[in-house]
Amino acid sequence: MLRALVTDLVDAGVEVVTTRDERLPAIDLPADVASICDLQQKDEVLQLCMMESDAVWPIAPEACGVLERISEQIQSNGGVLLNSRPPAVRIASSKLNTTSRLAEHGVPVVPTFDANQYISARYSRWVLKPDDGAGCVETHIVYSSEELPSTLAELDQAVQYVAQPYVVGPAVSLSMLCSNGQALLLACNRQQVAVINEAFCLLGCVVNDPSAWGEYAAPLAADIAAAMPGLWGYVGVDLLLTDDGPLVLEVNPRLTLSYVGLTNSLGMNAAELVLGLLDDKQWPVAEVAAGRMPVTVNLEVHYVP
Repeated sequence: MLRALVTDLVDAGVEVVTTRDERLPAIDLPADVASICDLQQKDEVLQLCMMESDAVWPIAPEACGVLERISEQIQSNGGVLLNSRPPAVRIASSKLNTTSRLAEHGVPVVPTFDANQYISARYSRWVLKPDDGAGCVETHIVYSSEELPSTLAELDQAVQYVAQPYVVGPAVSLSMLCSNGQALLLACNRQQVAVINEAFCLLGCVVNDPSAWGEYAAPLAADIAAAMPGLWGYVGVDLLLTDDGPLVLEVNPRLTLSYVGLTNSLGMNAAELVLGLLDDKQWPVAEVAAGRMPVTVNLEVHYVP
């Protein structure tokens, strides 16, 4: 994601500086790289980079409020935030709050419960996941309601888990451009998800896969943006396609894996579309619709059987 974003920004004529943990392998980027040596130095380096930049595009997880804090820091320093606004990030950082907000606005969602509260017996299989987790991280499949308490007891008690029924249907994601409660649908992506050791694992995706498209997509994107008007710039949405229609799992107020193939899929610079929101340019609906083609993004996955 970092390489894809930096490349797009440079191609759009932007001078880029990014941070990188020096313990990670070096990568060749067309950007200045500010190395972070330790956790104590992290905030100092970030602050310096923010102060010397005209705008900041954070790539960070929602977990533990990290993305929200960085977004607030950018705005408190008077910087231009190229991402969703902190209140929207706060909602999207909680699966409980996200599904509750969307359901209040008539958006179909996967039923989501506090795992420590009463769980409806109408569902036979369940998925446990952290309320503020990202993607497939720390997901656990449970095969009966009776097994939920014992499975939950084995997990980290410091983490708030949610329980969602195991819903059968293709896993899909939407890539959206959002601003002021409106959305332009950029891509419908088929997620390549496997079950390994009773947990979900994301293997990759096909950006703008024809099988993921349908009449549901554009109205759903518009309804999500209207329900969460603080969403801004690139936004990802995970959902399941069922026989009764789409059900939203979560909203990602940040770059997602699908961004890696988005520029090639659209035939136009995805980062430049986001930058265009700063100038209140007319959204290029016709151009986006005309340029879509499927692009496969694969992840290298290692696991212990």
